[in-house]
Amino acid sequence: MPDLLAGETEDARKKIAEAITHFLIAQSPRKFQRDTIEAKETTAGKTLFHSVGCVACHSPRDESGKEEIRAGVVELSHVPVKYSTASLGEFLFQPAHVRASGRMPDMKLTTAEAKSIASYLLGRAEVKSPALEPHVEQVALGKKYFLQFNCASCHPLGEVPVKPLGIDLQSANTSKGCLDPAATTSPRFYLSDEQSKAIRTALAKPPEPISDKTRLATTLTAFNCIACHTRDNYGGVSEERNEHFQTTAKNLGDDGRIPPPLTLTGAKLQPIWMKKVLFDAESIRPYMLTRMPQYGASNVGHLPELFSRLDKVEKSEFSLPNSESPNAQDRARAKEMREAGRELMGDKGLYCIACHSFNGVTSANPGIEIMTSFQRLQPSWYYRFMLNPGAYRPRIVMPNSWPEGKAAQTIILKGDTDRQIEAIWYFLSLGTSAPTPSGIQATETKLAVTDAARTYRGRSSVAGYRGIAVGFPEKLNYAFNAETGTLSAIWDGEYVKVNRSGQGSGSFNPAGKFTQLAQDVSFFALPDEKTAWPLRPAMSKEAPVNPDPLYPKNRGYQFKGYFMDDDSIPTFMYRTGDIEIEDRSTAGTGENKGRLIRILTIKSPTEQTIWFRALTGKIEAESKRSFKSPELRLGIPTSHTLLRPTPANPKLSELLLKLEIPKGESKQTFTYELLK
Repeated sequence: MPDLLAGETEDARKKIAEAITHFLIAQSPRKFQRDTIEAKETTAGKTLFHSVGCVACHSPRDESGKEEIRAGVVELSHVPVKYSTASLGEFLFQPAHVRASGRMPDMKLTTAEAKSIASYLLGRAEVKSPALEPHVEQVALGKKYFLQFNCASCHPLGEVPVKPLGIDLQSANTSKGCLDPAATTSPRFYLSDEQSKAIRTALAKPPEPISDKTRLATTLTAFNCIACHTRDNYGGVSEERNEHFQTTAKNLGDDGRIPPPLTLTGAKLQPIWMKKVLFDAESIRPYMLTRMPQYGASNVGHLPELFSRLDKVEKSEFSLPNSESPNAQDRARAKEMREAGRELMGDKGLYCIACHSFNGVTSANPGIEIMTSFQRLQPSWYYRFMLNPGAYRPRIVMPNSWPEGKAAQTIILKGDTDRQIEAIWYFLSLGTSAPTPSGIQATETKLAVTDAARTYRGRSSVAGYRGIAVGFPEKLNYAFNAETGTLSAIWDGEYVKVNRSGQGSGSFNPAGKFTQLAQDVSFFALPDEKTAWPLRPAMSKEAPVNPDPLYPKNRGYQFKGYFMDDDSIPTFMYRTGDIEIEDRSTAGTGENKGRLIRILTIKSPTEQTIWFRALTGKIEAESKRSFKSPELRLGIPTSHTLLRPTPANPKLSELLLKLEIPKGESKQTFTYELLK
């Protein structure tokens, strides 16, 4: 942030700064207000601040709350003077809304977590200065200065115009302007002599192409990835921060608490999976308390391709059989490999499931969900890793089952190392259809709803990989597919059955008869009424790999989490394009008893049109605002509707609503009533 007022007198500096402050504060529709901070909030915030990853960039604090200033950290002593609990909590919840540069990443905090950290950072400060009340005259003067100093060139603000700078750096006089410490008409960056010399040297030469290796190292350094990860011979958790990297699975050792190395990442991970980690907050280590920050595709979108170009391992080929092949020999080989893979993973073989979750069922040592391996890993890296895990993860507790290339299990597949490794890879390719290995004890638990709403997260056949079940005391329940942003099932009566206890720790299914709704993306900007709805990729035994794993993201959808109200009712937050949606459903009372009332709060930066796929199946119109299928009646707001046959089955229909979204905030209400 340059000093733009370096050439002004002290009085003028104060006058201009105060006027711009009045102008900026006047842009907010809300009044700044300090809130009472609860002790329990600061306690929870202290734990979160020191565990989720904040201290990778910011100063840890001692028991008295004093910052432990260390080299390379961003101090936070200014925070209490700048923020209220509400404003800091909102910033921590979605920092990219304010700082699109991504240098302050999104840590995927819930609203409650963000509020707790804000309370901790502000709790001990005694700030007595009153909130500034903008004065009309000062606001007008501040706007004049905001324009005069071209603040909008770096800080876009509404309709404020940006003046082009018109400076050609290649022909610039480097002895003047901001590189001249005596200049009074240029921004002052307070550069050291060494920094000024470096800039002059760079400008004296024509631009040179940057190597991939340098660009990658620069990105990892700029976004401080190396505070948590190692890459080749640089980066990693420093000794002074080591204690803040914690885990809930201590018997996994350092591998359970220290983020994985980035060496050979491009050879290790499928490019699609890298994108899911970087841009969709995909996580496979729920036991690791430090979270993977989200910097946004505009800032680190080049990383997957860079990693892929730079990182190589010796190529290995697997020849996986087809269980549905017309060739009997191929089918027999598929059966042999499936059984061998199952046996190797179970307690009669290598006992992989002793330390890895399997299809949502945790082990005694809850390591990575092993059935994601085929989606995540590249086969050549997988083969090398299986031969010698410690060479790729020095801290790993995973044993070497093929020391020096020789199989420790000599019975299965006659101890053939390559065939065993290939059999496990084939077994992993079966995904959720893989038979359960010996040694897994899956138990089913029924959850009930009492006097408050209840939420459970996990995989589900009715709500996908990121399913969320919500139950109400009124004995009405629904499931939400967070991966595509759709209300995907409704049922009454009992809540859910899960394959093991624990919030968000396993798969669930409705405990009673349910009505299944579509699980494709619910919102999309169709170019016209004839365009087919973008459906989820279809997979089969013949084609078990998802051809479009970023299907929701590629259609403009992004899940942003959810928050609870005082009645424990969740509100889901997601985005479609540049439209923000808050999605809250409640059980109706009175004349709406037995109905699910769904309210969408929509925030749009502009007026625009979006289509909502509200219902599919055998649909008939009862009126302009009421449609029904054999299982469900749907009440809709006033809107243009399109009821048309589905391409896959002309006997079935889909109901599309054309929503005209105004600029700003608006609401849409829907009612769902079970008929059977």
